[in-house]
Amino acid sequence: MTVSPNPPTTPKLPPPRWFRWTVLVLISLAMFGNYYIYDSISPLADVLKAQLSFSDADIGWLNAIYSIPNVFMVLIGGVIIDRIGIRRSTAIFAVLCLIGAVITASSGVLEIMAAGRLVFGLGAESLIVAVTTAIAKWFRGKELSFAFGLNLTIARLGSFAALNSPSWGSTLYESWRLPLLISVVAGVVCVVGAAIYWILERSGERQYDLGGEGGTDKIVFADLWRFGTSYWLIVSLCVVFYSAIFPFQTFAVKFFIEAHGTTREVGGFLSSILTLFAMIATPLFGYAADRNGKRASLMVFGSLLLIPAYLIMAYTSVTLYVPMAMMGVAFSLIPAVMWPSVAYIVGQERLGTAYGLMTMVQNIGLAGFNLIIGWANDAWAASASNPAGYVPGMWIFSGLGILGVIFALLLLRRERGPGAHGLETITITNQ
Repeated sequence: MTVSPNPPTTPKLPPPRWFRWTVLVLISLAMFGNYYIYDSISPLADVLKAQLSFSDADIGWLNAIYSIPNVFMVLIGGVIIDRIGIRRSTAIFAVLCLIGAVITASSGVLEIMAAGRLVFGLGAESLIVAVTTAIAKWFRGKELSFAFGLNLTIARLGSFAALNSPSWGSTLYESWRLPLLISVVAGVVCVVGAAIYWILERSGERQYDLGGEGGTDKIVFADLWRFGTSYWLIVSLCVVFYSAIFPFQTFAVKFFIEAHGTTREVGGFLSSILTLFAMIATPLFGYAADRNGKRASLMVFGSLLLIPAYLIMAYTSVTLYVPMAMMGVAFSLIPAVMWPSVAYIVGQERLGTAYGLMTMVQNIGLAGFNLIIGWANDAWAASASNPAGYVPGMWIFSGLGILGVIFALLLLRRERGPGAHGLETITITNQ
């Protein structure tokens, strides 16, 4: 009697395009909720000052404390992602976002609100790292830059909704708490997005070849400093752009009201113009990078846009839509060009750690410049009666633009030399 051998198993095929894009859109719901919660503070700045007697330094602290734990947490979060997987990490970090939003809305005491923002920060930046790692996993070698761009477009709808909440929810701003309760709803959306991703990834693992979880048995921390010069130049550019954009948005609505005489509704919309332009430009730049390469060259262009934008607002009467559009286009280059570039430099097994390290350094800049700008506004008595007090802060932001040009030129030179990783040449047709 002969025993027939086991029939060969049919190898799994990669996931079809429709499944990958479905995953992208639905995991982006988590980012939508995350971004809404972060930007819920900016339109409230003058209300917090009037109803709770918060100073600009206090308001700066609410966003700075979001970043402070991430100086360490996102690196740990990156390692957690590499160790336990993307879907579990995404769920944990989304729940932290929701808990942080609940605590922030629970009390008008600065210390309690700050504690809520701290808990939110513990989850939010690590959630971004997890989602970024997920997109790199599903789209590496495919439409990676465009996928990053579309993800950020959906995420920034959350920012756009939050910054425009004084228009669509004007009655909410009679109290400081009501807008923050809406951010709790956004936290629920964040958790729902993470739960849907969990289901989709489990289903995808059974049906398709996903290329592995991307985990590693051991993380050697000494290797963190061996990512290479191009990686650290990308990190430096991310720090510059994040420090120039988000601390500005912390005070943007208040700045527009007091220095340019807008209403809160108009000020919120002006701040959201940055987000709106980035929503449109990010996938377009991502598509261009996928097709043409030239990623370092694009960053030189974006850095040059930042330098004059703040000075136009400080010294001219040019419509505010112009500098906000310039900033929106410049900022769109980071997720469209720099984030996917990391996936070409670092192996999948260390990608979560690489994104975590990058986000950690970004948050040093975010925390520092939120505090610096809040201090500068108070030191120069920035107010409706003294709009010139905002000028020093505008010069600080323009200085960051100059640093961006320097880092972008250094990256361009490296990527045109013998140690290049292909950031100027890799396209979707030759990957």
